[in-house]
Amino acid sequence: MEYDSAAFWLAILQIIWINILLSGDNAVVIAMACRSLSDNARKWGMILGAGVAVVLRIAFTGIVTTLMAIPYLKVAGALALLYIAVDLVRPKHEDESNVASHENLWRAMITIAVADVVMSLDNVIAIAAVAKGSWVLLTIGLAISIPLIIAGSALIMMVLDRMPLLVWAGAALLGWIAGELVMSDIAVTSRIGDAAAHSYEMASAGAGAIIVLAIGWLLTRKRPAVPQEHSGH
Repeated sequence: MEYDSAAFWLAILQIIWINILLSGDNAVVIAMACRSLSDNARKWGMILGAGVAVVLRIAFTGIVTTLMAIPYLKVAGALALLYIAVDLVRPKHEDESNVASHENLWRAMITIAVADVVMSLDNVIAIAAVAKGSWVLLTIGLAISIPLIIAGSALIMMVLDRMPLLVWAGAALLGWIAGELVMSDIAVTSRIGDAAAHSYEMASAGAGAIIVLAIGWLLTRKRPAVPQEHSGH
């Protein structure tokens, strides 16, 4: 495909558009993971988080077919996502509220990276279909998407600051995605069949959301949150 052809630029636009549509979950995770950082760390958190999301999507596109065939991979990913969701809503202990900003930033980056690994397994299939094996198309299209993901994360973070209750909604969303992942794992579909797995998908997703909210509520009851101060205020 020639770089100056209409087909080349059309494919880039398609990749950008698909990535925007598929990055809603990533923007939520980035916003939730960075919401307790200082103002300066928040900016870097959003930039690095979006960069991690895009780099992982590029890497996964080349190996996604192999990954999809590994039994229990999605089940393991679902468990990791449940842990992340609970960790994002659990009350912060007093000793954690005094951790240095750079340590909190790295923790946020790890959270974003793990969550994106889990949530990107299926999403990259659509992007790979458009790129048709062209790493140039894939890299340019996803790289251009970075500022759009950052903008989405910043907007969601503003909403979370004004309405903290939505943090729980975001955690429930991650739990929902985890439940869906379990039912799409090849080990599950091979045992109960694709049709049965699809019929149980909603119930599994709902169970994942309920598990996150229940564990988060129990942790909140057990140990109240300690107010955190942002260095930028």
